[in-house]
Amino acid sequence: MSMSEIWIVLCSSHKAPDEIMHQDIIPLYAADIQDQLKKQFAYLSGGRGGDGCPVITFPDYPAFSEIPEKEFQNVLTYLTSIPSLRDAGIGFILVIDRRQDKWTSVKASILRIAASFPGNLQLVLVLRPTGFFHRALSDIAFRFNRDELKMKVPIIMLGSVSELQGYIDKTQLTEDLGGTLDYCHNRWLSRRTAIEGFAQKVKQTAQILQSFGTELAETELPNDVQSTSSLLATHTEKKDKMKEDIRVAVEQGDDILGSITKPVTENPEYKLNQDQLDNQTTVERLLAQLHETETAFDEFWIKHQQKLEQCLRLRNFEQDFREVKAALDIVSERLSAFSDVGNSRSHVEHILKDLANFEEKSHETVAKARMLASERDAFIQSNHYAVDSIIPKCSELHHLCDAFTTETERRRNLLNKSLELHDLLEKSMKWCDEGIYLLASQPVDKCQSQDGAESALQEIEKFLDTGAGNKIKELNKIYREYAHILNEDLKEHVQKVFQKQESMEEMFQKRQVSLKKLAAKQTRPVQPVAPRPEAFVKSPCTSPGLQRENVSSSESSALRRVNYRKAKSEMTELHQSRGGSTMDDEENLAVLRQHVMNELIETERAYVEELLCVLEGYAAEMDNPLMAHLISPELQNKKDILFGNMEEIYHFHNRIFLRELETYVEYPELVGRCFLDQMEDFQIYEKYCQNKPRSESLWRQFSDSVFFQECQRKLDHKLSLDSYLLKPVQRITKYQLLLKEMLKYSKNCEGAEDLQEALTSILGILKAVNDSMHQIAITGYDGNLNELGKLLMQGSFNVWTDHKKGHTKVKDLARFKPMQRHLFLHEKAVLFCKKREENGEGYEKAPSYSYKHSLNMAAVGITENVKGDAKKFEIWYNAREEVYIVQAPTPEVKATWVNEIRKVLTSQLQACREASQHRTLEQTQSLPLPLPASSCASPSRNHIRNTKKMEEKKADLTSLEGCGTAVAPKYPEKGKASPTSPDKKAKRHEVVSDPTPFGIRGWAKASHSLDASEENDGWSSAEEPLNSSDAEEEGGGGGGEIKLTPGKYTVVTDYDKGVSEEFTVKSGDLVQLIREGEDGLWFVKNLSSGREGWIPANNLLMLIGNSKSAQSLSSSESGTASSNLSTSSSCSDSCNVSSTSFSDIKG
Repeated sequence: MSMSEIWIVLCSSHKAPDEIMHQDIIPLYAADIQDQLKKQFAYLSGGRGGDGCPVITFPDYPAFSEIPEKEFQNVLTYLTSIPSLRDAGIGFILVIDRRQDKWTSVKASILRIAASFPGNLQLVLVLRPTGFFHRALSDIAFRFNRDELKMKVPIIMLGSVSELQGYIDKTQLTEDLGGTLDYCHNRWLSRRTAIEGFAQKVKQTAQILQSFGTELAETELPNDVQSTSSLLATHTEKKDKMKEDIRVAVEQGDDILGSITKPVTENPEYKLNQDQLDNQTTVERLLAQLHETETAFDEFWIKHQQKLEQCLRLRNFEQDFREVKAALDIVSERLSAFSDVGNSRSHVEHILKDLANFEEKSHETVAKARMLASERDAFIQSNHYAVDSIIPKCSELHHLCDAFTTETERRRNLLNKSLELHDLLEKSMKWCDEGIYLLASQPVDKCQSQDGAESALQEIEKFLDTGAGNKIKELNKIYREYAHILNEDLKEHVQKVFQKQESMEEMFQKRQVSLKKLAAKQTRPVQPVAPRPEAFVKSPCTSPGLQRENVSSSESSALRRVNYRKAKSEMTELHQSRGGSTMDDEENLAVLRQHVMNELIETERAYVEELLCVLEGYAAEMDNPLMAHLISPELQNKKDILFGNMEEIYHFHNRIFLRELETYVEYPELVGRCFLDQMEDFQIYEKYCQNKPRSESLWRQFSDSVFFQECQRKLDHKLSLDSYLLKPVQRITKYQLLLKEMLKYSKNCEGAEDLQEALTSILGILKAVNDSMHQIAITGYDGNLNELGKLLMQGSFNVWTDHKKGHTKVKDLARFKPMQRHLFLHEKAVLFCKKREENGEGYEKAPSYSYKHSLNMAAVGITENVKGDAKKFEIWYNAREEVYIVQAPTPEVKATWVNEIRKVLTSQLQACREASQHRTLEQTQSLPLPLPASSCASPSRNHIRNTKKMEEKKADLTSLEGCGTAVAPKYPEKGKASPTSPDKKAKRHEVVSDPTPFGIRGWAKASHSLDASEENDGWSSAEEPLNSSDAEEEGGGGGGEIKLTPGKYTVVTDYDKGVSEEFTVKSGDLVQLIREGEDGLWFVKNLSSGREGWIPANNLLMLIGNSKSAQSLSSSESGTASSNLSTSSSCSDSCNVSSTSFSDIKG
């Protein structure tokens, strides 16, 4: 059945119930007139006349005349509408039972029925009254009123039911009329109500199905998956509801039909009357019509559902097509990025590995595209309505997949060809390197003899025989064979390798010529001369450093390192055997420099490749949607923490530093300039190292992540990510080792100074990085550490306190019990912190530093030597109001710190000196300062230069008198901790547990040693009186101690702490040192007041001004050298530097 036929059935199905009721205008239903029918003044018993005429019985009803006309009309109309059209067309037989009535009532009933009966009449049978009088009266009245009672059909007056049975068979009459017909009015009324309700149900169901069908037919198909899926679900839900209504209606019809046929079921001999048979037929017709309607709707729904499902499938296909096509476009675009054919074997291998990984990743996309394209046949077989639009899309997917596969294969073939070329170039390079090494390692002294020369010739000839399978034979053949991969850079590389090969062969030819002459029998001894290395050194093609490959192969790297060490060892022996020949030494050193340069460039290339591998294999994958499901939510958006600024480091090395290094490949001794030019960019490592603790903490939390395991598997790495995250730290420490080696072999070369400066700068960066790693571990400081200036030094010390203020017991305890403090020396302040070890695992075990207090460098002074311990020095504050005795781990560390503090204080004095140049000096006082013999501490400097230097210093410092405008920077007060309580202090990230914190071994030590060597070389209190501060004498001290001598001195500051409480001096008083007593005390007389007393020597050094016997620096005097260097003592009065009060120190 077609859709149109099904639709016609659905649209016409609702007419059948009206045909059953055969009422064209307003049908009546039993339910509407149920109360009227219950009166039973007329009923349709189901009996039939001889010719099948329906029998309507009007039983004896006393209140017949009182029935309202409207009710009377409704009942008659309803009863005449029940029989079929055929039976109703024959006519009805009316049985009017008036046996118990009067004639007047009979007459009225007949007249009323005759006037109101709506149907055709076949016969009217009247059972007249049974009373004698009324019976006689009815006979007479009927005769006289025949015309009045005349109807279209005859009226027969019957006297008894037996006469009635002559007209109607007994089986068609009810029991009250003497018949046997089974009739119950209530049962009839209930059944009629049920049948009519069922007919209404069937009609409503048909109408609802028609409306739903119209809705389905007029629905437009959506254009997206979600809407189509939603529409299909909505229609399916409505269909299911329709089916449920039909099921309920069918059950209702079956129940009615069962009740009609129940007597027959119970008694097979039971005969249904005609009305019952009509009812059965009606219900069966309604059920058949319902089934037909349901079947038609099911067929319509199947086609509609199929169309919706096809639409949904089409929308899914279109969506998948868009996604797959977009994915194919992305992988095709990424494939186009594989245009580089590589600049070395390792580079090509890396690209091939990347290509294989890329192909593996894109396999899922290509497979999905091919699977989607293969659905074309399924669409065709299912007769999809949109197959014409699907086929072109499937063909496009097939084409894209084939194109991608073809291009991938083409790229792989190009890379394999490039790998083949680089193999050839590497063999040639390796062969050249081995040849150069052979020439450099042949001992010249052994070649002086004929046997030795012949042996050397055999070695050379044997080596040249190995070139058949290793060297490039024809350059043009290479150009032809590899023309499709040769770009400008690669072509230039091939040319350089070939030129290097030719140069090496030329060197061999020259060596052969020399050796052949030596091998010939001589009449006199001939001094052999080694071939000049100019062709090797000056030729742009002879340097092994020209190799472009990144030696990632462990075997190749190991071989080069072995060759390098072997060459180094043999060159040393060769140097000894040649008797110090300058030319031979230069040749050997050139070879060694070239080996160092090779290692520098090769390891740099490997480093760049490793960074790229990490960034592409891990960092980029964190943004890959295909890998997102492997990343835990806590790890998302943490890429910057995990990798820090590694990408910035990679771009610097790949785009700048590596290219710059390669330009120095022929001039390794000048490579120091390359480092110096890029030294500023190396500061990026400080940021990376500062982030390293956070990175390691994050890695430790997620090291077992499936994401990292999958990335490691794809990269085929044996080591996990954390090993590669350590590469930048390892690399920055590697440079100083290579620079040292290069400097070792370039002592007399042009670039030696640049190499030394580059080494110093790299060590400085390492120190700065190491110091900053400690600085970020400081907690509890209430302020901005950046405002304190550059961090110059940091280290752990034992610290004692010796303050003027404070409880006596506290001071006494402080003298004997040292505090463990970690000091941070900045340009503007020195911080005292307490080192706290934190528990952790692996890299995470690292200290933190709790801030205790700080000292403003504008008010700090130092005493370089403390009696009894060469490792101790003093840091004092506000004219020794607070004194901190600091014990370094070693004398060398102490010297380094003293030198650094000396430089800070000197720079501050210089700043004051420059400021004072703008003022007019009102008072200038300059006293001669004798130079004790004991103050000559530096054997490396002559006495004349020392004296000149001191005179220059004294002349400069006379200008300090007028320095009154300098302002000391503000710092947190001592002892004033951060408002954050200890339990709420911010905890730093745990970092690597390493003997030198943060994994940078030897940084601080190397930088300290360098500083010490620079600053302590030839420095003494006699040479630099400005920075001398030996306040205490040491037995057997080191040469720079100041000796007090009796004489007159001018006091530069007030003093009231003598042994005698009554002895005081004030600034400006003239005092006389009379004699030196025991325990470092001097007997002093105040010439201004006449009083005498004992004063400790170290205090005395502060009090006295310039004289012939002592050294002193003060702003109130002429500005000569002070034994205690301090901007507080030199500028505190004139520069108005306000000292900061400090609370007691708490451990």
